[in-house]
Amino acid sequence: MEFADCSVEAWSERYPIDGQFRISRSSKTEAEVVVCRISAAGARGIAECVPYARYGETVDSVLQAINDAASMLGGAFGRDQLSQSLAPGAARNALDCALWDLEAKLAGRHAHTLICRQPPRPVETAFTISLDDPNVMADAARSATRHPVLKIKLGGTKDIAAMHAVAAAAPRSRIIVDANEGWTADRLPELMCEAARLRIALIEQPLPAGKDDILAKIPHPVPICADESAHTTEDLESLRGRYDTINIKLDKTGGLTEALRMRDRARDLGFGIMIGCMVGTSLGMAPAVLLAQDADYADLDGPLLLARDRSPSLDYSGAIVSPPRAELWG
Repeated sequence: MEFADCSVEAWSERYPIDGQFRISRSSKTEAEVVVCRISAAGARGIAECVPYARYGETVDSVLQAINDAASMLGGAFGRDQLSQSLAPGAARNALDCALWDLEAKLAGRHAHTLICRQPPRPVETAFTISLDDPNVMADAARSATRHPVLKIKLGGTKDIAAMHAVAAAAPRSRIIVDANEGWTADRLPELMCEAARLRIALIEQPLPAGKDDILAKIPHPVPICADESAHTTEDLESLRGRYDTINIKLDKTGGLTEALRMRDRARDLGFGIMIGCMVGTSLGMAPAVLLAQDADYADLDGPLLLARDRSPSLDYSGAIVSPPRAELWG
């Protein structure tokens, strides 16, 4: 659907993180997000994205990309036109998801009727433990045992100790290991074997994107998930044999439109599906909850990592997140 006479606004917001969020290549104490609002025919659609330095994005560059796209399209917006004129990434995500919200509001119906095959249900999300000293990670895991799935950030010098410490502290939780490209090929067999011994459920992006050919040549005693190596549908064919599962994030695909296409194609190719997120607010998670309805894993804990979320927000009850209400998105 194309909307005429659209106006576009975009701005940034900051939300403090509860403590520090640390991965193998960076750490931060706040989430800086970009919010986009598209107005047409008396209705407004809104969405959020998270610029990510790993992909060459800044808040300023994303705001500029949104404004440039609005000028180029001249007020006539549609998801198909957007995907043809703007590269995948955070800016396109904000515009695309705002268009989904706008369409739902103009149609007077919930977005899930346009997106989901069945009425949406609550989804179980993983909860992330940041990279730290193994004892600190164990304490964090012990405090999070109400979450059946824990994702632990690795990529440091004490990864084996950290896996052991968290597994002992949360024996009833399924554990996902996320190295964020922080492992090396020479250490990979040892780390994978230790993960298998500890019954780790999944290893996410162990090696740098573009330097992961070895994954096609070695056994996978634990399934391996692509994150930084998997952005859009076009990437999927090249990942066969190297990865078992694909982490689909709206800020990588450039919005819900491409994410839905990528999810369906990944299923056709035999991949498992994780729906992930950057650290952001409930507005950024809302469309991803609908995308995650039939996923093998959902990692949509961004708001749980914040000291405060936006209002209105998603409803989280422990590890369970409910579909968004219309006053938030969709």
